[in-house]
Order: sequence, then structure tokens, then C-alpha cells
Amino acid sequence: MVMSDAFWIILTGSLVAATSGLLGCFLVLRKMALVGDAISHAVLPGIAIAFLISGSRSSVPMLLGAAAFGLFCTVLIEVFSKRARVQEDAAIGISFTWLFAIGVILITFFADKVDLDQECVLYGEIAFVGFETWLGIPVAVWTLGVLLIFILAMIGLGYKGLFITTFDPEYATTLGISVAGWHYLLMSSVSVTTVFTFESVGAILVVAFLIIPAATAYLLTHKLKTMLLLATLIGITSSILGYYLALWLNASISGSMVVVLGVLFIVALAVSRGKRMQISAFS
Repeated sequence: MVMSDAFWIILTGSLVAATSGLLGCFLVLRKMALVGDAISHAVLPGIAIAFLISGSRSSVPMLLGAAAFGLFCTVLIEVFSKRARVQEDAAIGISFTWLFAIGVILITFFADKVDLDQECVLYGEIAFVGFETWLGIPVAVWTLGVLLIFILAMIGLGYKGLFITTFDPEYATTLGISVAGWHYLLMSSVSVTTVFTFESVGAILVVAFLIIPAATAYLLTHKLKTMLLLATLIGITSSILGYYLALWLNASISGSMVVVLGVLFIVALAVSRGKRMQISAFS
């Protein structure tokens, strides 16, 4: 594998990890990490239906289908947990497993009519990002770069709204801030991010990039801005080290990136526990 291939693979992984990690911080702080998992699976039938209708792998129908079912999953969870009085974790499990199963059936049943690979959707293959280029740059890098800019703009412009609805939704309501509006904006962003990262890391592995960098950063700081920065750096580091780990082991690149994420989480856990023990010793 030539150096240029390695560069584009690492850059693609870094873009995926950074974008997912930024959104993951808000999911973890809102205690909604499993909702991110649910959305990443629930968008599968939306993608399958978009393929069946459009007959192409164009990003626009994929995005529309995935976003629609991502929001639909969020609404289902809200309905089941608040109106049907089902426990939230059960509501999440019911919603995403049902929608994910529908997606798997659609892909299996219509696989011969639509150019859609189940393994690509579920697991992704980041090693192939350099096969499709535009102006000498992989299309995935263009797409994920634009997505990262969009997420950064959304967080930058809506930082105060996201901050207050995350830490004190009751106070936000008294100020006239729409808690539901910010909630669905965040969920829509997670849906968009999930569909754009399918071909790079797949539906299953994107869950790790949504949760682990944010959870690792949370162990190291209690400041939101610092947490966002740390989550991004942790994701990028895992992409770099994960690529070379995969090269060394001749293993899955995406899987190796997630393995590195797990190791970094364990290290952060040890560091945070060590700090707490020092504080208790001097108290």
C-alpha cells in the first residue's frame, strides 16, 4: 500500500472520529449514548428504501432516507417512553431493533435489484476510500470534510442552546428555549453523520466513534469545551494508531481503530481513578 493510500485512510478515519466525537459529547452528557446507537441502526431501512426508489448510491436520497428514519426512531422512543410509559432503555431497544430488522430484510430481499452490499453497510471498508476520487481527492474526504464543517458550525452557532438544554433543560424552558427543538436538531445531526460514515466505517463501528471518544474525554475533564477538544484529539489519535495496528496485524482497519479507542478509554479510566485516589489521600 503506497503512502498516499495510508494518508487518505487515516484522514478519512480522523474526519469520521472527529465528527462523531463532537456529537457524542452531547449524547454522553445527556445520558443518551444508547440513542446514538439506536439511530445508527435505525437509519438502515431509510437507506434501503432510498436505494430502492432512486436506484442509485447518490448521497442525497441516502441522506433524506436516513434522516427521516433517524427522526422516526427518535419519535418512537419518545412515544414509547412518555406516552406508553415504557422504560426508556426498553423503548430504545424496541425501536432500533425493530427498524434495524426491517432494514436487514429489505436489503436481503431486494439485494439482487439494488447495488447494495450488506457487509459494506454494516461493517464498512475504509481501505477502499481512494477508489472513487474527485480532483484527485477521495469523494469520502470531500463529503466528510463538508460534514465536519457543518457540525462545527452547528455547535459553534448553537453552543449556548445546546449547553443550557444539555445541563439544565428545566431552566431552558423557563427562558423560552425550545428543549425539544434542540433535541431534534441534535438527533438529526446524528442521523446525517451516521449515513455519511456508513461507507467508511459501517453502521456498527460508527457507534464506537460516537460514544468512546466522548466517554474517554468525560473521564479527563468536566468542562464542555475541553471535552469537545479532547474527544476530537482522541478520535484522531485512534485513527492514526489504529491504521498502523491493522497494518501490523493484517487485520480490519476500522476494527483496529476501535480497539485503540478501547485502550485509550482504559488508560483514561486509570488516570482518573489515580487522581481521585490522590485527592482522597490529601483530604
